[in-house]
Amino acid sequence: MTLHFTGPEFARRRVRLLQEMAERRLDGLLMFQQESMYWLTGYDTFGFCFFQALYLSADGRLALLTRSADLRQAQHTSLIEDIRVWTDRADATPQQQLRDMVADLGGAGTRIGVEYESYGLTAANGKKLDAAFNGFATLEDASRLVDRLRAVKSAAEILYVKQAAKLALAARDVAIDMIGEGVDEGDILAGMQGAIFKGGGDYPANEFIIGSGPDALLCRYKSGRRRLEGEDQITLEWAGAYRHYHAAMMETVIVGPPRDRHLELFAAARQALEACANAIVPGRTAGDVFTAHAHVMDGHGLAGHRLAACGYSLGAKFTPSWMDPPMFYAGNDWVLEPGMVMFAHMILMDSETSTAMCLGRTYLVTVNGNECATDAPLDLLVK
Repeated sequence: MTLHFTGPEFARRRVRLLQEMAERRLDGLLMFQQESMYWLTGYDTFGFCFFQALYLSADGRLALLTRSADLRQAQHTSLIEDIRVWTDRADATPQQQLRDMVADLGGAGTRIGVEYESYGLTAANGKKLDAAFNGFATLEDASRLVDRLRAVKSAAEILYVKQAAKLALAARDVAIDMIGEGVDEGDILAGMQGAIFKGGGDYPANEFIIGSGPDALLCRYKSGRRRLEGEDQITLEWAGAYRHYHAAMMETVIVGPPRDRHLELFAAARQALEACANAIVPGRTAGDVFTAHAHVMDGHGLAGHRLAACGYSLGAKFTPSWMDPPMFYAGNDWVLEPGMVMFAHMILMDSETSTAMCLGRTYLVTVNGNECATDAPLDLLVK
């Protein structure tokens, strides 16, 4: 069995979750988020692209329904003992089998929370789930229940976050060393990801973002590579990942002499990131952090070039995204607490002049404020 945490650590998590369920008067919880399953039991798979569910009853019993391909995965990577398999066939009814499993654990006539907001539960399967449980149990949306618990990291989790941060910094060093005229974007990606793998890290929960020239204004991965020119710009957003825990960073690097617009945008991005860092403290809200970001950006006359969000929580995440709630956007009243890991990204995209400037760091919220987990100089990078 491969577990990345101790038995007592998992036991504490289960107790916390059961307490939250009791407060919401839930007799059971159906988990479809892979992150929830990993956090609670260690179960590590990408098999959530198919129907599977982990059930926790109010008396603490756990049972997993999954496919045969993930039977040994669950046995080898988790502490789950009750693992049941639904069979792939033309008339498969895993939702009915899930109902039968819950019935075996005394779930008939009870109130059961469901992680409806999950990549692991498609809309079609959600409808089938509701139909299968109709008249059997009362289902209630509990999508954010485990998310709230996962957002505040334990001491053991923070060790993994810090290791992920070291890997992110190692990837940054490789990229900066490599960037220059004539260099292929693919070589840069290979070097960055290679540094993380060599350091014992994992694949990230989504692709690294890389774009140069006009594509430096994109904040999503796209297929296709180009070589850097003598006067160019390249935007990178990446994350070190260790035991699935992420620490992200973001930079725009200038090749050749920077344009005046690069200098103007960088000054705003740096000031905004520093303002956000001052707001990432216990007791402030995610919305407060966005307000700090918007105040600086708009003060520089950049309201039309910034985004409507400027960061989010990080943790143990699975495909297709390393983003966790809460997100920094206007009015978000989620209060920051010690133990949260927050990524702040300043993204400026001036389409009129085809100028990009991005800057991002990961912060660990502490009792007295925060510490930058990916501490690197906030200087304009020119190669």
